[in-house]
Amino acid sequence: MSRYQQVDLSAISLISISSRKSKVAPRDFARVLRAERATLTEFVRSLPRLLIGQELRDLVDDVVSSRKRKKPVILMMGAHVIKVGCAPLIVELVRRGVLTHVAMNSAAAIHDVETAMWGHTSEDVAVNILDGTFGMSRETGEFINTALSKAHLESSSGYGEALARKLLGARSKHPGASILAACYRMGVPVTVHAAIGTDIVHQQPSMNGAATGELSFRDFKVLANSLAGLTGGGVVLNIGSAVILPEVFLKALTVARNLGHRIKGFSTANFDMIRHYRPTVNVVERPTQGHGRGYNITGHHEIMVPLLAAMIAIRMKGKRL
Repeated sequence: MSRYQQVDLSAISLISISSRKSKVAPRDFARVLRAERATLTEFVRSLPRLLIGQELRDLVDDVVSSRKRKKPVILMMGAHVIKVGCAPLIVELVRRGVLTHVAMNSAAAIHDVETAMWGHTSEDVAVNILDGTFGMSRETGEFINTALSKAHLESSSGYGEALARKLLGARSKHPGASILAACYRMGVPVTVHAAIGTDIVHQQPSMNGAATGELSFRDFKVLANSLAGLTGGGVVLNIGSAVILPEVFLKALTVARNLGHRIKGFSTANFDMIRHYRPTVNVVERPTQGHGRGYNITGHHEIMVPLLAAMIAIRMKGKRL
């Protein structure tokens, strides 16, 4: 005999499954595709209507409806968006009028410039750091730092605008690959948010700390101005920035609200390969608390960004997802 007493389950009250609240049904399951004749739209429609499968649909609806109502759709992005080959998709979203502002960290700006100007980027850090040559490509530093120093002295431009304008005036190998240039051509604000000491152009003789800081500060104010448009709706997407853009966003949003803009009723979404504290709290949760909606979508950029862009394109044609 056991010394421990057990509850008697014979007194348990049961209910019928027909009256039980359930969250999953076969209508929400994935659909099997006939691959030999399936279209992109059919593929998207085949995704399960559960969890992220449904949240992606909801987010795309938020993006498309925001643009129909002429509300902002602001993209904040890290460098990996470019490094994994997704720049053409961002350029197309800018060209089609989906994105109304692109904010990037300065690593993303470096990859954008290198890709457009010389046709390659993302050096082998593990190899080059051994002999002290990591980040010492002369052309990259001189192109970016010279553009910033010139704009610091001669104009009121910010970091993104100064680089974009120089790219458009340069003989680049792949001008169509540049997000910076695409934004400038389309009249879409593009801002670069630097943390001094974090990027390869900061360790070269051409580095001008005063210019870098001032132009990044100007871009902070440009971003705050764009966020003011979120009054009554809009979307902010953060793709691949774990620290810089979530922190900049929270402060720029506070500035806009402090200046009297009643920024409520908008959506935010964070896309990254793993979930980090700052994007979750500073992008998804805090800015939309008490109103709006925050999405947290985990996955590799080289898969999730093409999927998101494709779903937006389909939805913009009026097709149901």
